[in-house]
Amino acid sequence: MQETKYRRLVELNQRLREDLDRPRVRVSEASTSLIRYCKNTRDFLVPSVWGPVDKRDDPYAPSGGGCGGCTCIIM
Repeated sequence: MQETKYRRLVELNQRLREDLDRPRVRVSEASTSLIRYCKNTRDFLVPSVWGPVDKRDDPYAPSGGGCGGCTCIIM
């Protein structure tokens, strides 16, 4: 019984050491990175912020291809 408890403690200790060794990023650095990404990455779903999107640049615009140019509707 004592060996089992000791083994579990050793395994827990090892997992905690691995957690401590994991690289960390400061919250301020992560926040700055996220803000920079949001300011520099255009979101086509928010035209009120980024302005109108040209059809050829819009990845969400319906394409003319697909099933031979037809419009497929699934109901």
